[in-house]
Amino acid sequence: MTEAELQTILSRLITDWENEVVEFKRGGDSFSTPDIGKYFSALANEANLRNVTRGWLIFGVDDKSRAVVGTTYRNDRSQLDALKNAIATGIEPSMTFREIHELNHANGRVIMFEIPAAPQGIPISWNGHYYARAGESLVSLGLDKLDEIRAQTAESDWTAQIVDGASIADLDRTALTRARDAFAQKYANRFSAEEVMGWTDEAFLDRAKLTQGGRISRATILLVGKPESAALISPHPAQLTWKLVGEETAYEHFGPPFLLNTTRLYQKIRNVQIRILPMDELFPIELAKYDQKIVLEALHNCIAHQDYQRNGRVIVTESSDRLVFESEGSFFEGKPSDYVPGAKTPRRYRNPFLAQAMVELNMIDTMGYGIHEMFRGQAKRYFPMPDFDLSEANAVKLTVHGKIVDPAYTRLLIQKTDLPFGEIVALDRIQKKLPVDDQTIRLLRQEQLIEGRKPNLHVSAAIAAATDTQGEYIRTRSRGDFYSSLVVEYLQKFGSASRKNINDLLWEELRGLDNEGKDRTIGNLLRSLRRKGKIINRGTRGDPKWELLEKGDL
Repeated sequence: MTEAELQTILSRLITDWENEVVEFKRGGDSFSTPDIGKYFSALANEANLRNVTRGWLIFGVDDKSRAVVGTTYRNDRSQLDALKNAIATGIEPSMTFREIHELNHANGRVIMFEIPAAPQGIPISWNGHYYARAGESLVSLGLDKLDEIRAQTAESDWTAQIVDGASIADLDRTALTRARDAFAQKYANRFSAEEVMGWTDEAFLDRAKLTQGGRISRATILLVGKPESAALISPHPAQLTWKLVGEETAYEHFGPPFLLNTTRLYQKIRNVQIRILPMDELFPIELAKYDQKIVLEALHNCIAHQDYQRNGRVIVTESSDRLVFESEGSFFEGKPSDYVPGAKTPRRYRNPFLAQAMVELNMIDTMGYGIHEMFRGQAKRYFPMPDFDLSEANAVKLTVHGKIVDPAYTRLLIQKTDLPFGEIVALDRIQKKLPVDDQTIRLLRQEQLIEGRKPNLHVSAAIAAATDTQGEYIRTRSRGDFYSSLVVEYLQKFGSASRKNINDLLWEELRGLDNEGKDRTIGNLLRSLRRKGKIINRGTRGDPKWELLEKGDL
């Protein structure tokens, strides 16, 4: 928003003064993050109940005189942005501020925290407690308001419906144990693992939002039901299908429990190691063809957002260079591009009961950020971004690439680690010959990241020369020999080294790289020395013990 727009909003909020969806505070330096988390929960819940899209927490306005007094709270913008992550870790289901605005008011700096309304059917908690407003007071969310929010989708949510005749005997014991482990890990700061394991099945299932008052729901069957329990929700198929196409063909169906079988489906995928040979680095970069977290994020999102009333299955098709995920039902709440930047949180979910249960079991890390995380993950691996296909009226297809499309794009990501995420997304569209707006094209051209004329734009192949990386390659090779000699000298002197020892030895020497680049470079260095027969790992992969390779080891 512009300064003028923020000024207009602030004036209107002050005129209307505090109600259940607005809170004014002076907001001094000592204002605690837990208190902000409580207000986030309260304002999000109240916004939902009043059918508005957002609530506001305003710092820099005196809550008695209604005067703008200014605030010094987190003057550094990076500290304000860090608050988003701090809030997301305590909010359930995980979400954060839509935006944190800074307004340079004539009477002082004002911070305007824009808080999204709680999704339909899903109340928001802070560290396990639900909050609301009573006038200007912060209070616990009463049972009447809690029931009102949860009842919003009870009639329309297919996954929330109770399965007549189903009992705990229809649930898979291994899946229940895994569910307890996942829940205990998620809430390790609130419950000990022993406490969670000591709960009765009925108590655990209710706490994990899998059942309603001890009654088995369709979501319960999908996530932790026995394979044969799928018959209880017939004719709606509870099924995931893996299909291999190409020179070889194969397929396999997976039913409940989805909590276990998503991993089993992932294990069917042929996930070989791929070597990337950048022009400006000494060592090749080795990456898995597919990242497990990205694959499971995509698969779990298919499960969470599938329209089960259309009697379809989730299909994962594996070909030589990509995975295609297909699920029934149109894209719910907006369009995929809305979620790529990571700022949008959906107000509604097709299957809120199922989605919340999946959050409790750590199957979905965040609600509304899954697409953003998949795009970020592919960028960090230098691979093309995922692609959505919404051409069918009642289906969503998502493609995750396992092969480089344009080497120039990959080389650019390796060389320029400080590219803004928005530019990376635009460059990905250019490498795929997809449309990009004129303003973005002008920006990329000014930065010498693209070449050609519309519609024949392409990622600059001359990026190495433009950034002087050809000379840098020679310097990198020389430094690589130096780093290798440091490792060998260390092992000659001390006999062995852990990965931490090696990191401590080289970390400051690699000061030109970020932490991820340092970690990757050291890993590549150790692999190179091992392949050259200079060192050997006498420990394990997770806990290595590097030593010089003796002749007797050959």
